[in-house]
Amino acid sequence: MSRPDFYADLEARGLVHQATATDVAGFLREGPVTAYIGFDPSADSLHVGSLLQVLGLARLQRAGHRPIAVVGGGTGMIGDPSGKSAERNLLTAEVLEANLTGQRRQLERLLDFSGPSAARVVNNLDWLGKLDLIGFLRDIGKHFSVNAMLQRDSVQLRLAARDQGLSYTEFSYALLQAYDYLELHDRYGCRLQMGGSDQWGNITDGCDLIRRLRQVVAHGITMPLITKSDGSKFGKTESGTVWLDPKRTSEFAFYQYWLNTPDSDVARFLGFFTYLDPRDVADVAARHAAEPAKRAAQRLLAEHVTRLVHGDDVLAAAQRATAVLFEGGDLRSLSPAEIAEGLADAPRTGVSRAELGGEGLELAGALVRCGLAPSKGQARTSIQAGAVSVNHEVVKDAARRLTERDLVAERFVVLRRGKKTYSLLDVAG
Repeated sequence: MSRPDFYADLEARGLVHQATATDVAGFLREGPVTAYIGFDPSADSLHVGSLLQVLGLARLQRAGHRPIAVVGGGTGMIGDPSGKSAERNLLTAEVLEANLTGQRRQLERLLDFSGPSAARVVNNLDWLGKLDLIGFLRDIGKHFSVNAMLQRDSVQLRLAARDQGLSYTEFSYALLQAYDYLELHDRYGCRLQMGGSDQWGNITDGCDLIRRLRQVVAHGITMPLITKSDGSKFGKTESGTVWLDPKRTSEFAFYQYWLNTPDSDVARFLGFFTYLDPRDVADVAARHAAEPAKRAAQRLLAEHVTRLVHGDDVLAAAQRATAVLFEGGDLRSLSPAEIAEGLADAPRTGVSRAELGGEGLELAGALVRCGLAPSKGQARTSIQAGAVSVNHEVVKDAARRLTERDLVAERFVVLRRGKKTYSLLDVAG
C-alpha cells in the first residue's frame, strides 16, 4: 500500500510557507525520511501555537516518515532572538529540566513511539553541553558569514532597538541550531527540518552546514505563523496563553477556546489542527457558511482538538458542562469548579448565607447589586417581561426572593438577563 503524500497534504491545508527546494516533494516521495522540529523549553507545557508544529510531526509520521522532537535544553539556555523584541531571561538547569519533562510528557501523548516510524524525543543539551569552544569556532563558526547574519530581520529589529540591542549570546543561537541539524543528521540520518516561518534563516543555515561538511543535500519546510483574522494573537485570551497542560489551562477552558473560534477562522483551523481530510473540511465550511448560527464547524473543531490533546473522557465532560451552562441544562448536575470555570467571565458578587436565610434576598435588589439592572424599578420591569432567569429558569414574579434553596453546587445562584448576560451570586465569594 502506498504511503500518504505528506507534502501534498501540507499544501492542501495551506501549511507550506517556504521550502528549500522545488524537489522537496519528490524527496519525500522517495522513501521514509527522518525529520525534526525544535521546541522552545521556556515553559513546562506546550501551548496551542506549538500544537501546529507537533501535528506537523504527527502528520509526517502518519505518512510513514520518522519524526524527531528536539526539546532545546541547550539552546534554551541561550534563547532564540527570532520574533523576540527583547532578550529572554536565561533559565537555570533545574528549571529547564522540569520544563523538558513536562513537554516530553505531552509529546509522548501526541506522537507514536513504536513501530518502524517510531518517534524520538531528544535533548540537544546532550551534545551542545559537551562542545569545545575553540573546536566549535574553528570547525563550525568559520562557515557562517557575520555579514549575512546581520541582514536577518530578527537581528535588524533588535539592533535598531537602542534600549535593548542584541547580546552575543543570542547572536550565536543560529550557529547552535545549525549544529543541531548536523548532529541529528550524523546520529539519525535526519535530512528534513521543519518549523515556523520565523525559523527560515536558522533552517537554511543548517542545510548549508550539512552540505558543506557532509556533501549531503538536506531540506527545510516552514509553516505559516498563525494569526487570527481580526488581528488578535492566536492562542491568547484575556486570561493569557492557552496551554496544553490542564494545570495551566483547564480542560473546559481549552474546549471553550476552540468552540469560540470566529467564523472567519474556523475552516482554516479545521485544516490546521485536525486530521480531517481537506475535502471534508471544505464540505464542513460550506455547510457552516449556509447556517453559521448552528456553529457546527466550531463544535467539530473543539471536539477534534480536545479529544486529541485530552482524550474522550475530558471531551465528554466539557461537552456536558457546555450544554448545561449555555443550553439550559440542569445546573445542579455540575460541580462548583465546573460552574466557576464555565462562567469565569461573568461578574461575581459575594453574598452571605444569612442573606439567603429566612425570607431571603429580593431578586430585584440582587439584580441591581450584580449590575444586571440600574434600579429596582427597571429590574422588576425586566422580570415581568420574562427577561430574567434564575438558574436557567425564567422568572416573571417581580416579588420573587432568593433563598438557600436556589443555591446550585451549594454555592452559587446563576442570574441571567436576556440571552447572554450572566452574573453569579457566590456565598463563598
